[in-house]
Amino acid sequence: MAGVVTIGVGLATGRQSLFRHARTFALWVLAGAVLATIGMERALLNHDFSIAFVAANNSRETPALYSITGMWSALQGSILLWALILAGYLAAVTHVFRKRASDPLVAWSSLIGLCVAIFFFALMAGPANPFAHVIGRVPVDGSGPNPLLQDNPLIAFHPVLLYLGFVGLTVPFSFAIATLVTGRLNEGWLGETRRWTLFAWVFLTIGIVLGAWWSYQVLGWGGFWGWDPVENAALLPWLCGTAYLHSVMVQERRGLLRVWNLSLLIAAFSLTILGTFLTRSGVLVSVHSFSNSTVGPVLLGFFGLVVAVSVGLIAWRGDRLRSPGTIDAAVSREGAFLVNNLLFAGFALVVLLGTVFPLFVEAVNGQQVTVGRPYFDTMTLPIGFALLFFMAVAPALPWRKAAPGVLRRRLAVPAWIGVGVVVVCVLVGVRGLTPLVAFGLGGFAGASAMRQLVLAAAGSHHAGGRAWRALFGRANGGMIVHLGVVVVAVALAAASSYGQRTQLVLKPGQSVRYDGHVFAYVGSKRFSLPNKSGEIATVLVDGAPFHPAISVFPGNEGIGTPAVDSSVREDTYLTVADIDLSPHGPATIDVVIQPMVLWLWVGGAVTAFGAVLAAIPIRRRRDSKDRSAPPGPGEPAELPDRARAEVPVGHPGGPEDPAQAPVGAGASS
Repeated sequence: MAGVVTIGVGLATGRQSLFRHARTFALWVLAGAVLATIGMERALLNHDFSIAFVAANNSRETPALYSITGMWSALQGSILLWALILAGYLAAVTHVFRKRASDPLVAWSSLIGLCVAIFFFALMAGPANPFAHVIGRVPVDGSGPNPLLQDNPLIAFHPVLLYLGFVGLTVPFSFAIATLVTGRLNEGWLGETRRWTLFAWVFLTIGIVLGAWWSYQVLGWGGFWGWDPVENAALLPWLCGTAYLHSVMVQERRGLLRVWNLSLLIAAFSLTILGTFLTRSGVLVSVHSFSNSTVGPVLLGFFGLVVAVSVGLIAWRGDRLRSPGTIDAAVSREGAFLVNNLLFAGFALVVLLGTVFPLFVEAVNGQQVTVGRPYFDTMTLPIGFALLFFMAVAPALPWRKAAPGVLRRRLAVPAWIGVGVVVVCVLVGVRGLTPLVAFGLGGFAGASAMRQLVLAAAGSHHAGGRAWRALFGRANGGMIVHLGVVVVAVALAAASSYGQRTQLVLKPGQSVRYDGHVFAYVGSKRFSLPNKSGEIATVLVDGAPFHPAISVFPGNEGIGTPAVDSSVREDTYLTVADIDLSPHGPATIDVVIQPMVLWLWVGGAVTAFGAVLAAIPIRRRRDSKDRSAPPGPGEPAELPDRARAEVPVGHPGGPEDPAQAPVGAGASS
């Protein structure tokens, strides 16, 4: 609060000396969050059951790892984690911009970040106090974490990385609002927000992938994405962030899509707040949600305030937000990016409507309804196919306008590769329209991305550099991201279309053949650990032992612990539905066999790696030999808009006709 007042007074009076205190206040906020986190972790590790949160989410038998992760296993601790990460971002931002602390734009950004921090610290001081004491008698032992949160070490990484992505979106949001408040709507702030958005996007991507992996490894249903409200809450800001990272290039290059970009940043941040409301207030039922609290109205009120203020500022600056030019031709890179963004926005709208529709129905007539997987699959599938198509086409398009024949020359080989993939799949016996379309578009998009990377490597080598250096930078790192997304899309199509499920009831020594594999039940035995006990079965699959189990945690019913074997070709996934403990009693084994599941995690890793490469700035040479992707045979050289403005019309590399010549530097700055 003191930081907000100090910076606010400085902004109101023009005293720039007060702006410089933003870094000091950010460090104090970080110090307070760190001390609170240390205090909470100490209470969890020491089993201080006088604190209500510890009594509800810890026990004396809880292993140390899950005692530590218990901090983010419920609402109060997760708000503390959010505040800690937010404080870290505030300290990092004020440190990076310490030499520009007297800039009003930076000061407003710091002020907005501190206001967001006030909200979350106020939550901890009020309805989400993690240090509230037990009323009445202090229990001797606690309830322990939810069984699902102490059955796999992924819980130590997935929520933290997800929150690093969620909270990281506060930084570009604060710069966007600061830009609207100060009226400095030029493009200078884009480079800063783009990199911060990219960092948050990387964390969010890894968090979503690890969340799918956790769901696959822990929940025992053999799936990795079920359109659950918590999954959707993470996907929505990711979609908006992805759209922004594409459209911001249009604004940097052409000065277009200003309102669109601001709206995407605001939407991404707002959806993190809405997602927190949906998953932490108890208004929606989710297997990923482990909280039911009274903070819902507060979070919803904050969400409404953010949206109202943001929309009001955009309306206030509406005249100055008008772009200095327009898209010259639909068949251009900016035209493709615009369509791409509309697809991302449509995807987000479909997911949002499917997630919140049950709330509207219940609010109107009191009926409880659910929107299931058929809705999401039916509505998002064509959008996903369209995104794969434009993923292939957009990088091959030139800016402003595509000359006749250029697109055909650049995409001929990738298109034939896509067709070849479909033909090969049909010849080897692959059937089904949906997966074949996915495989074909995946081959098309993957080949297009590889073409860009090969040309970039060749151009780097031709310019006297090393070919591997072409992997760095926004454009080529983005192509690696595209390759990762293609791998995920193809794996998702294969696993969803060709997965096989069955339930086997086997007695000890009995075997059965299913889907080309031999399953033999050996028997079961009891196990007992400090925090759980249960029955573990031994099943031989083609002679290899699998050990699915039913684990029972104190005070909870048994949950299935799957046994999974992953290979390049397919996953074999076993869970125990029931075990008859009588002599020679049978066991009921659920079997899931899905192809290419391993490639989901590989594709996620490639996507994150490409995003990291895209965040690394590259130093370009000033001579004309420096090209991120040299033209193919017979193609005109393509220069940036500023360079094109200095090349005579009709000169190789310059505008092909007077209509393409830039009006001036302002049209592309």
